Amino acid sequence: MVAIDIYSDVICPWCFIGKRRMEKGLAGRPVAVRWHPFELNPDLPCEGVERRAYRIKKFGSWERSLELDAQIGRAFAGEGLAFNPEKMARTPNTFDAHRIIWLAGEKGAQDAVVEVLFRAYFTDGRDLSDQATLAAIAVEGGLDAKEVNELLAGERGAAEVRQWEQKGQRLGITGVPFFVINGKVAVSGAQPPEMFRAAIEQATEAGAGEACELDPATGERKC
Repeated sequence: MVAIDIYSDVICPWCFIGKRRMEKGLAGRPVAVRWHPFELNPDLPCEGVERRAYRIKKFGSWERSLELDAQIGRAFAGEGLAFNPEKMARTPNTFDAHRIIWLAGEKGAQDAVVEVLFRAYFTDGRDLSDQATLAAIAVEGGLDAKEVNELLAGERGAAEVRQWEQKGQRLGITGVPFFVINGKVAVSGAQPPEMFRAAIEQATEAGAGEACELDPATGERKC
């Protein structure tokens, strides 16, 4: 069994692309996938912000934002995914989404919940800052409505999310997606499927040795 730990954010388009490419690279191999939090915008208000204003501030102009959206759209299409930025009115704070993903991990439904969260944001343009919307998406992913609502109404999972974020910081993770395979080989970014296949082979060979990172340019391990 191959264990893959993935650090990501649900509003990172390359994380969704990376998920799909990883799945292609696995080619039916049995795996245990665990999703961990990385907030791209931890300082956003709980209700999120208007996306157009956010993108103009980040990229300098709306025209540049549209160019980047077009690039992402082409990458999505290449993986059979639908990217509809015109539906995305807000850039959300994702802390509660990460709490939902943590809960899904406790229930053995993480991958399904992460998938519906990605689709909800990138394809349907749903507001992940809105708790009612977030709860509905979580239920679509297989979680219990009562338990989800109780989590969102309180602080359950908050400490665990922060602990995992701190662990990611200690590992030196500065961008996502970031994959750690069998605790030994790291793959940074939405690499092609063959890179994931090579990383799994490298991780298997590494055994109990030191952790390594797979160089995306050469496919070689850097330990």
